[in-house]
Amino acid sequence: MFLREFSDPAPGAIPVLIDAPYAGHSATIADYDQDQSLVQTMLASGARHVLVTDWKPATTRMRYFDIDTYLAALNVVVDDLGGKVHLVGLCQGGWLSAMYAARFPGKVQSLVCAGAPLDTDAGDGPIKQLAHRLPLSTYADMVELGQGLMPGRFMLTGWKNMHPVEQYENKYLALYRNVEDKNYLRRTGKFESWYENAIALPGAYYLQAIQQLFKENRFARGEFMALGRQISLRDITVPLYLLAGEEDDITTREQVFSARALVGTPDAQVTQQLVPGGHIGLFMGRQTLRDVWPDITRWIVRQDG
Repeated sequence: MFLREFSDPAPGAIPVLIDAPYAGHSATIADYDQDQSLVQTMLASGARHVLVTDWKPATTRMRYFDIDTYLAALNVVVDDLGGKVHLVGLCQGGWLSAMYAARFPGKVQSLVCAGAPLDTDAGDGPIKQLAHRLPLSTYADMVELGQGLMPGRFMLTGWKNMHPVEQYENKYLALYRNVEDKNYLRRTGKFESWYENAIALPGAYYLQAIQQLFKENRFARGEFMALGRQISLRDITVPLYLLAGEEDDITTREQVFSARALVGTPDAQVTQQLVPGGHIGLFMGRQTLRDVWPDITRWIVRQDG
């Protein structure tokens, strides 16, 4: 990964490490645009040292990397930052951060999981249905076509096909209606340049996530092996903030909130919040950044002790 540092180290402040999603798109989502940046919002709301994991696109040399590879990389970063961080996990970065907090509880001061599928059997969202309906061989075939990688274009096609009318018709009609609006064109072009350029993932990592997390739900069941040790959501004991979107069909609210009853954190130290909007809006929606993330940041700062 590239570790992106957005502020100078602050004496006495525990770093806030945003673990950006490694699920097909770049970490730009955490610092998307002026006045549409989670990093900017957190710095303006009291966080004194903010960093972001910028996971590199997979190459064929990385095809055998698995979840342990990324937990180990995260551990190196935390050690380099002094051995303790506030972890803010977005989507896939949420379950990876939760795994890290379960595996190394002494290195995490607090944990925020936003749009993170922690209990993948909860609810009845389309991703859960797809993961259980398609055999692992289907996913393995796609990895084989990608020469050991899961190509970003394959995942992008799957996401688009969840909302075909919006992706293949409505957005082009909206573009036509606003063709003379320069601000609309700029915003649309910027989003499409991020969204359309999906990145490849290591095949071993991708298939492990499909099989062990989405099909077998091993982390929630306490059966996941992380860096040589069996871990469970119950091993998470730090202050926890759970954030979900009302219209999120990538990670449904049930997959986020059901973790509250499974973690080892005392219930009084768990906060959960449901906000308007869908999945991506949790991390870069203007309303959520304005109305929700400042309070989350202040909650994090209070955990410094």
